[in-house]
Amino acid sequence: MSNHPPPDWDPRAATVLGDQRSAYDEMRERCPVAYSDFLAWSLFRHADIVAVLADPATYSSASKHRAVPNGMDPPDHTPYRRLLEPYFQPQQMTVIEPTCRRIAVDLVQALLAQDEADFIPAFAQPFALQTHCAFLGWPPEVWEDLCGWTHGNAEVALSRDHAAGAAAAQVFAGYVTEAIRLRRAGGAARDDLTSRLMATTVAGVLLSDEDIVSILRNWTAGQGTVAAALGILMYHLAEHAAVQQQLRGDPTLLPVAIDEILRTDGPLVLNRRTTTRAVEIGGRQIGANEPLSLEWIAANRDGHAFADPGAVRLDRDPADNLVFGAGIHYCLGAPLAHLELRVALEELLARTTLIQIGTTEPARRDVYPSNGFHALPLRLRE
Repeated sequence: MSNHPPPDWDPRAATVLGDQRSAYDEMRERCPVAYSDFLAWSLFRHADIVAVLADPATYSSASKHRAVPNGMDPPDHTPYRRLLEPYFQPQQMTVIEPTCRRIAVDLVQALLAQDEADFIPAFAQPFALQTHCAFLGWPPEVWEDLCGWTHGNAEVALSRDHAAGAAAAQVFAGYVTEAIRLRRAGGAARDDLTSRLMATTVAGVLLSDEDIVSILRNWTAGQGTVAAALGILMYHLAEHAAVQQQLRGDPTLLPVAIDEILRTDGPLVLNRRTTTRAVEIGGRQIGANEPLSLEWIAANRDGHAFADPGAVRLDRDPADNLVFGAGIHYCLGAPLAHLELRVALEELLARTTLIQIGTTEPARRDVYPSNGFHALPLRLRE
């Protein structure tokens, strides 16, 4: 007999998936620590989530499957995180920025040649994944394979189809092992990130192929989140012409605007942790070895953490913003994501006078685990 309480909610209900932000806002106020058959324990309040992030000894990130470094706890997590952080330092972002910008320019020009286009497949996905391929040193055409994989991965997260999940993992492993094989067969060393990962050691031991697959799987999934974020940002700008003009007039405001817009409408629904001991959160007793989901889109709209939480305010203190997480697992790829989002908006705004919602079809939101857009028709005017 289960020791769990009856479900407080159903994250897969049509009413939830149809408007995830409103549903998660409602849960934060009605039942801030909730149980469901799909997600187990869910935390919706900013303060509760920050407390979990600050205590990795009690709330473990360890994964059943190899996940370097995001699915590790200290002390195992620490050396891997330290070795991977240099790949996202400012000098590395400076190197990739010209390529990122060229990709953005080409895609904006293609958009301008059309009267109306679905921004997600026409710009957001190819931009994020072509930049990712350039970052890794992979052929640019691989982005289409990666796009199919990210879609399949998202479907598995909602369906919980374990066989499909295992198949998707094998497909991605094939992309990475082929990239590794080509570099080993080529003889001469390549100066790209994948080659540098192949030469990286932890405690004097080279990263295994399995470790490299794990690292790149996490980074590639993150590009799906970047694409979702681009859709959210462009929807907001299309709905607020005055904000477009303000950012065209002063592009230095873009980094602040990006983080603040994504605070109110985040691209990623949640991340997971597991309790290592019995705890009490919000008056509810949770046992050891229980899964928790940290609901970012609810926490970032919590009125106890942010005044007028649904409003986009460019003068807001960003310190409590959880778009990229917090603590020891703060998003490793955040510098690259920030670069991509900034460069994309710089080029989209600089090369247009107006961005509007299109009329050929309605904008359609995506569903768990994303909170972005499945379709976003836009009209761009020079």
